[in-house]
Amino acid sequence: MRVPVWGDLGIRLGLALFLIAIVVAIHWFDRDGLTDAADGHVSFLDVVYFTMISVTTTGFGDITPVSDSARMVEAVIVTPIRFAVFFIFVGTAYNFIIKRSWEKFRMARIQENLSGHIVVLGYGVSGSESVEELIQRGTDPAEIVVVDPSEERLTEAEKLGVNVMAADATRDSTLEAVRISRAQNVLVSAGRDDTSILIVLTVRHIAPEVPISVVVRADDNELLARQAGANNVINPVRFTGLLLAGSAKGAHIADYLADLASVTGRVQLVEREVTQEECGKTISEISSGGKGLRIYRGSRAFGYWEDACQNLQPGDVLVEIVPTENGTGSGDGH
Repeated sequence: MRVPVWGDLGIRLGLALFLIAIVVAIHWFDRDGLTDAADGHVSFLDVVYFTMISVTTTGFGDITPVSDSARMVEAVIVTPIRFAVFFIFVGTAYNFIIKRSWEKFRMARIQENLSGHIVVLGYGVSGSESVEELIQRGTDPAEIVVVDPSEERLTEAEKLGVNVMAADATRDSTLEAVRISRAQNVLVSAGRDDTSILIVLTVRHIAPEVPISVVVRADDNELLARQAGANNVINPVRFTGLLLAGSAKGAHIADYLADLASVTGRVQLVEREVTQEECGKTISEISSGGKGLRIYRGSRAFGYWEDACQNLQPGDVLVEIVPTENGTGSGDGH
């Protein structure tokens, strides 16, 4: 059950006081089995005092259990409650002091090295798939930061070795904490289009130059996402429609598209800048051995059949198909 911090603290303290109250009641009803070395009379105040020193294992010896029943109560009932109260206080100290201090220290150490990293805002289905794909493509998990409000999802993300932060990605303080302005890329998948667009607006406000990719599910929100500052807008519903339509036109089209999208396939799409050695050559003469599909020159895109692709220039961004290790030497098979 998700409860606020102070609610959690209140539950812990309330449980500890409830257990102590049980011990007080037991000692009071069995007070004839106790003896007070000071005056020989065990009052209610003496019972409360004896309970506290008993639960905290202080044991001054001024009040002691003397009857068999009182000693049995101490051994069978009070001792387990003593351990329970001890673990409640240790757990509270760990959660609210040790753990938080350690997390702040760890986050400060991580922030010192955060530069050129990839920030994933939202670790739902799309976010988790993107992180796994990035790692498979060779990205160091230490260079990935995942932000999500769900600690349960972050536990799964942490198993991959990435840096995690449980926080609200729409807040400036959260994005500044993960050094968003020094990030290489920002991937946004909050699960709701309105939340994702708000996150894009916040990121763009703090980091005007950082590339942002966002997932939206409604066609009407694609334009809004671009106006908010997203460089790439991915609509999984539309992509699914493309795969379905492709499968209707050919049995292997959808298979090939899925192959291109994943690093586990036999071929994959790669985007890179044209090298100095490739300048002046045609797109069919690129040095990587891949198949050039198009180039981006400024804000315009040119297909491999157009004249612009027959003379590559410095600054051109090339999109090509290259074989992966799964497909090297055997053809792409599609």
